[in-house]
Amino acid sequence: MSEPLVRYDKPLDGVASITLNRPEALNAINMAMRDELWTFIQASQLDPEVRVLVFRGEGARAFSAGADISEFGTAPSLHESREARRLRDLWALLEDLPIPTIAALHGFCFGAGIELPLYCDLRIAAENTRIALPEVTLGYIPSAGGTQLMPRIAPPGAARGLILSGAPIVARQAQSWGIVHRIVAADELDATVFEVARRLADAEPAVAAAVKRSIRRGFDLPMSAAIRQDALTARRLANTMSDR
Repeated sequence: MSEPLVRYDKPLDGVASITLNRPEALNAINMAMRDELWTFIQASQLDPEVRVLVFRGEGARAFSAGADISEFGTAPSLHESREARRLRDLWALLEDLPIPTIAALHGFCFGAGIELPLYCDLRIAAENTRIALPEVTLGYIPSAGGTQLMPRIAPPGAARGLILSGAPIVARQAQSWGIVHRIVAADELDATVFEVARRLADAEPAVAAAVKRSIRRGFDLPMSAAIRQDALTARRLANTMSDR
Protein backbone atom coordinates (compact mmCIF):
# COMPACT_ATOMS: atom_id res chain seq x y z
CA MET A 1 0.00 0.00 0.00
CA SER A 2 1.16 3.53 -0.75
CA GLU A 3 2.01 5.92 2.05
CA PRO A 4 -0.81 8.30 3.08
CA LEU A 5 -0.39 11.90 1.93
CA VAL A 6 -1.22 13.08 5.44
CA ARG A 7 -0.65 11.19 8.67
CA TYR A 8 -2.88 11.77 11.69
CA ASP A 9 -2.01 10.44 15.12
CA LYS A 10 -2.27 11.29 18.80
CA PRO A 11 1.25 11.00 20.26
CA LEU A 12 0.36 12.46 23.67
CA ASP A 13 -2.75 12.74 25.81
CA GLY A 14 -4.71 15.71 24.54
CA VAL A 15 -2.40 16.28 21.55
CA ALA A 16 -3.07 15.38 17.92
CA SER A 17 -0.49 15.60 15.14
CA ILE A 18 -1.03 16.17 11.41
CA THR A 19 2.03 15.41 9.26
CA LEU A 20 2.34 16.41 5.61
CA ASN A 21 3.75 13.26 4.03
CA ARG A 22 5.05 13.91 0.51
CA PRO A 23 8.77 14.29 1.30
CA GLU A 24 9.75 13.35 -2.24
CA ALA A 25 7.80 16.45 -3.41
CA LEU A 26 8.95 18.66 -0.51
CA ASN A 27 5.47 18.15 0.96
CA ALA A 28 3.90 20.28 -1.77
CA ILE A 29 0.17 20.52 -1.06
CA ASN A 30 -1.89 19.00 -3.86
CA MET A 31 -5.67 18.74 -3.95
CA ALA A 32 -5.71 15.22 -2.53
CA MET A 33 -3.57 16.34 0.40
CA ARG A 34 -5.81 19.37 0.86
CA ASP A 35 -8.85 17.08 1.14
CA GLU A 36 -7.08 14.94 3.75
CA LEU A 37 -6.05 18.02 5.71
CA TRP A 38 -9.69 19.11 5.77
CA THR A 39 -10.76 15.68 7.04
CA PHE A 40 -8.16 15.48 9.80
CA ILE A 41 -8.54 19.08 10.99
CA GLN A 42 -12.26 18.46 11.30
CA ALA A 43 -11.53 15.21 13.16
CA SER A 44 -9.37 17.07 15.66
CA GLN A 45 -12.08 19.69 16.18
CA LEU A 46 -14.76 17.08 16.80
CA ASP A 47 -12.68 14.85 19.07
CA PRO A 48 -13.22 15.93 22.72
CA GLU A 49 -9.90 14.31 23.67
CA VAL A 50 -7.89 16.65 21.42
CA ARG A 51 -6.88 19.90 23.11
CA VAL A 52 -3.91 20.88 20.92
CA LEU A 53 -3.13 20.27 17.25
CA VAL A 54 0.43 20.12 15.87
CA PHE A 55 1.37 20.44 12.19
CA ARG A 56 4.58 18.83 10.93
CA GLY A 57 6.30 18.07 7.64
CA GLU A 58 7.89 14.70 6.85
CA GLY A 59 11.49 14.53 5.65
CA ALA A 60 14.56 16.63 6.34
CA ARG A 61 14.20 19.20 3.56
CA ALA A 62 10.86 20.97 4.02
CA PHE A 63 7.80 21.58 6.11
CA SER A 64 6.19 22.35 2.74
CA ALA A 65 7.36 23.99 -0.46
CA GLY A 66 3.81 25.30 -0.99
CA ALA A 67 0.98 24.44 -3.34
CA ASP A 68 1.70 21.78 -5.95
CA ILE A 69 2.06 23.97 -9.04
CA SER A 70 1.97 20.90 -11.29
CA GLU A 71 -1.78 20.80 -10.65
CA PHE A 72 -2.42 24.41 -11.64
CA GLY A 73 -4.88 24.58 -14.51
CA THR A 74 -5.79 20.89 -14.32
CA ALA A 75 -9.31 21.33 -12.90
CA PRO A 76 -12.12 20.58 -15.38
CA SER A 77 -13.19 24.23 -15.16
CA LEU A 78 -12.43 27.38 -13.20
CA HIS A 79 -15.95 27.23 -11.75
CA GLU A 80 -15.44 23.67 -10.46
CA SER A 81 -12.08 24.60 -8.99
CA ARG A 82 -13.56 27.57 -7.11
CA GLU A 83 -16.55 25.52 -5.97
CA ALA A 84 -14.28 22.83 -4.53
CA ARG A 85 -12.41 25.45 -2.53
CA ARG A 86 -15.65 27.08 -1.33
CA LEU A 87 -17.12 23.81 -0.10
CA ARG A 88 -13.92 22.86 1.68
CA ASP A 89 -12.42 26.16 2.78
CA LEU A 90 -9.39 24.77 4.56
CA TRP A 91 -8.13 28.19 5.62
CA ALA A 92 -11.42 29.32 7.19
CA LEU A 93 -11.55 26.00 9.05
CA LEU A 94 -8.09 26.67 10.48
CA GLU A 95 -8.93 30.28 11.32
CA ASP A 96 -11.99 29.23 13.31
CA LEU A 97 -10.43 26.21 15.06
CA PRO A 98 -11.09 26.60 18.81
CA ILE A 99 -8.12 24.51 19.97
CA PRO A 100 -4.54 25.84 20.11
CA THR A 101 -2.38 25.00 17.12
CA ILE A 102 1.40 24.75 16.72
CA ALA A 103 3.41 24.55 13.49
CA ALA A 104 6.80 22.78 13.62
CA LEU A 105 8.78 24.46 10.84
CA HIS A 106 11.93 23.25 9.14
CA GLY A 107 13.60 23.59 5.77
CA PHE A 108 11.53 25.19 3.03
CA CYS A 109 8.33 26.91 4.17
CA PHE A 110 7.25 28.60 0.95
CA GLY A 111 3.87 29.87 -0.23
CA ALA A 112 1.09 27.78 1.28
CA GLY A 113 3.87 26.10 3.28
CA ILE A 114 4.09 29.25 5.42
CA GLU A 115 0.49 30.41 4.97
CA LEU A 116 -0.81 27.30 6.76
CA PRO A 117 1.54 27.96 9.75
CA LEU A 118 0.47 31.62 9.81
CA TYR A 119 -3.00 30.41 10.80
CA CYS A 120 -1.45 28.56 13.76
CA ASP A 121 -1.18 30.10 17.21
CA LEU A 122 2.50 29.23 17.63
CA ARG A 123 5.32 28.64 15.16
CA ILE A 124 8.48 26.91 16.36
CA ALA A 125 11.26 26.66 13.80
CA ALA A 126 14.43 24.66 13.27
CA GLU A 127 17.56 26.67 12.55
CA ASN A 128 17.51 25.60 8.89
CA THR A 129 14.06 27.10 8.22
CA ARG A 130 13.64 29.28 5.13
CA ILE A 131 10.43 31.28 4.70
CA ALA A 132 9.10 32.93 1.55
CA LEU A 133 5.92 34.00 -0.22
CA PRO A 134 7.20 33.60 -3.80
CA GLU A 135 3.82 33.82 -5.55
CA VAL A 136 4.54 37.23 -7.09
CA THR A 137 7.46 35.70 -8.99
CA LEU A 138 5.07 33.10 -10.43
CA GLY A 139 2.46 35.59 -11.58
CA TYR A 140 -0.14 35.38 -8.83
CA ILE A 141 -0.66 36.40 -5.19
CA PRO A 142 -0.49 34.54 -1.83
CA SER A 143 -4.20 33.77 -1.97
CA ALA A 144 -4.35 31.40 1.03
CA GLY A 145 -4.26 34.36 3.40
CA GLY A 146 -0.64 35.46 3.14
CA THR A 147 -1.40 39.02 2.06
CA GLN A 148 -3.63 39.50 5.11
CA LEU A 149 -2.00 37.35 7.78
CA MET A 150 1.62 38.33 7.25
CA PRO A 151 1.05 42.09 7.83
CA ARG A 152 -0.92 41.24 11.00
CA ILE A 153 1.96 39.16 12.36
CA ALA A 154 5.12 40.83 11.04
CA PRO A 155 5.72 44.60 10.94
CA PRO A 156 3.63 45.86 8.00
CA GLY A 157 6.63 47.30 6.16
CA ALA A 158 8.61 44.09 6.51
CA ALA A 159 5.60 42.03 5.45
CA ARG A 160 5.06 44.21 2.39
CA GLY A 161 8.66 43.73 1.29
CA LEU A 162 8.46 39.99 1.87
CA ILE A 163 5.28 39.65 -0.19
CA LEU A 164 6.31 41.98 -3.04
CA SER A 165 9.83 40.59 -3.46
CA GLY A 166 9.08 36.89 -3.03
CA ALA A 167 12.58 36.57 -1.55
CA PRO A 168 13.24 34.07 1.24
CA ILE A 169 14.31 34.93 4.77
CA VAL A 170 16.12 32.80 7.34
CA ALA A 171 14.79 31.71 10.71
CA ARG A 172 16.54 34.45 12.72
CA GLN A 173 15.07 37.17 10.54
CA ALA A 174 11.65 35.58 10.82
CA GLN A 175 11.98 35.51 14.59
CA SER A 176 13.00 39.18 14.75
CA TRP A 177 9.83 40.03 12.81
CA GLY A 178 7.61 37.92 15.05
CA ILE A 179 6.81 35.35 12.36
CA VAL A 180 8.54 32.64 14.39
CA HIS A 181 8.18 32.43 18.16
CA ARG A 182 11.14 30.18 18.92
CA ILE A 183 14.15 28.67 17.13
CA VAL A 184 15.75 25.35 18.08
CA ALA A 185 18.25 22.92 16.62
CA ALA A 186 16.75 20.67 13.96
CA ASP A 187 17.23 17.55 16.08
CA GLU A 188 15.38 19.20 18.97
CA LEU A 189 12.36 20.42 16.99
CA ASP A 190 9.91 17.58 17.61
CA ALA A 191 10.76 17.24 21.30
CA THR A 192 10.40 20.99 21.83
CA VAL A 193 7.11 21.24 19.94
CA PHE A 194 5.51 18.32 21.74
CA GLU A 195 6.66 19.60 25.13
CA VAL A 196 5.00 22.95 24.39
CA ALA A 197 1.91 21.10 23.14
CA ARG A 198 1.79 19.03 26.32
CA ARG A 199 1.78 22.17 28.45
CA LEU A 200 -0.93 23.81 26.33
CA ALA A 201 -3.05 20.66 26.60
CA ASP A 202 -3.22 21.17 30.37
CA ALA A 203 -5.37 24.27 29.87
CA GLU A 204 -9.15 24.11 30.21
CA PRO A 205 -10.51 23.83 26.61
CA ALA A 206 -13.20 26.46 27.21
CA VAL A 207 -10.58 28.94 28.38
CA ALA A 208 -8.27 28.27 25.42
CA ALA A 209 -11.18 28.68 23.00
CA ALA A 210 -12.27 31.93 24.66
CA VAL A 211 -8.75 33.34 24.42
CA LYS A 212 -8.54 32.49 20.73
CA ARG A 213 -11.93 34.08 20.03
CA SER A 214 -10.99 37.22 21.94
CA ILE A 215 -7.75 37.67 20.03
CA ARG A 216 -9.41 37.18 16.63
CA ARG A 217 -12.37 39.42 17.43
CA GLY A 218 -10.13 42.16 18.79
CA PHE A 219 -8.43 42.65 15.42
CA ASP A 220 -11.67 44.04 14.02
CA LEU A 221 -12.60 46.30 16.97
CA PRO A 222 -11.30 49.58 18.37
CA MET A 223 -9.16 48.99 21.45
CA SER A 224 -11.77 50.27 23.93
CA ALA A 225 -14.48 48.07 22.43
CA ALA A 226 -12.19 45.05 22.38
CA ILE A 227 -11.35 45.50 26.07
CA ARG A 228 -15.03 45.80 26.98
CA GLN A 229 -15.75 42.67 24.97
CA ASP A 230 -12.98 40.82 26.81
CA ALA A 231 -14.45 41.83 30.18
CA LEU A 232 -17.82 40.45 29.12
CA THR A 233 -16.21 37.23 27.89
CA ALA A 234 -14.33 36.86 31.18
CA ARG A 235 -17.55 37.22 33.21
CA ARG A 236 -19.37 34.68 31.06
CA LEU A 237 -16.47 32.28 31.31
CA ALA A 238 -16.30 32.65 35.09
CA ASN A 239 -20.01 31.90 35.36
CA THR A 240 -19.65 28.85 33.14
CA MET A 241 -16.72 27.48 35.11
CA SER A 242 -18.44 28.06 38.46
CA ASP A 243 -21.45 26.02 37.31
CA ARG A 244 -19.35 22.91 36.83
